[in-house]
Amino acid sequence: MKQIEAFVDLVYQNAGGNKKEIQELKVEMKSHLLEAVHELKLEGKSEEEAINIAIERFGGEKEIRSVVGQLFKAQKTFAKWVLYLAVTILVFSSTVFGIIWETEEQNSHENSIVATNIFNILENKETVSDDMKDEIVKLVDSTDQISKVQIYNVRDVEREAENFASIFEYVKKAKPNYQYERTVWSPEWLLVDFFPYGNGDAEWYVEMETRHIDSFMTLVLLVGVALYAALFTIWATVNAYHHKRLNIGWIIAFTLLNIVGYLVYKLVGKTGLSRTNS
Repeated sequence: MKQIEAFVDLVYQNAGGNKKEIQELKVEMKSHLLEAVHELKLEGKSEEEAINIAIERFGGEKEIRSVVGQLFKAQKTFAKWVLYLAVTILVFSSTVFGIIWETEEQNSHENSIVATNIFNILENKETVSDDMKDEIVKLVDSTDQISKVQIYNVRDVEREAENFASIFEYVKKAKPNYQYERTVWSPEWLLVDFFPYGNGDAEWYVEMETRHIDSFMTLVLLVGVALYAALFTIWATVNAYHHKRLNIGWIIAFTLLNIVGYLVYKLVGKTGLSRTNS
């Protein structure tokens, strides 16, 4: 029935989507309309009356075109924003990771300088005087990540050589010649860890406990990559569905190989299209 075909063609005239999918939807709509026309004709309606009533019941041409257009537009918009969100999350998490990494490197360099300056204060000294303590406190307070400083006189190890095999064993069991401890900013949500940083020379051994947020840095990157991978898989899966090429194999490829999997999917699609055209 040419009137039915003309109506269906008008409905999908400007639909922006996969051609194969649109063709299948057109066939399905035509089938429903023809079925309705057949039932109306059995009720005693003429063919022209049956066609008009079927189309009217199905919805006006303009209204259906609007619905179809919005449907395809919504699908495209959803897929597009899923991809945008995936890339944004990946860029954001990578940026945060990079900023924290750079900050940790700067803190490590700063701690090294503090340790060097403490050794300069202690150089050629037998004991830690009050003035030296004040200088050490100023050095530590000039940073925001050193929570504790313990200073040991290596000469004491030599005197206790029979009891301690090394300076490291001595540090574990002996009381420091001087210790300065303070509270540094370390919120729980940052997953803060405190690690000892020790160094020594022939006269003194200095151990500093410093704040690190490596766990948080790693978590940010892992969560970001995981969310990106999940969203990218959704986007690739939606695209494969629209092209009528979706199967469990491609979903696994998108999930495990990400962009590489999608590039393989596109390459296979182009190869198949070339063979079809030839």
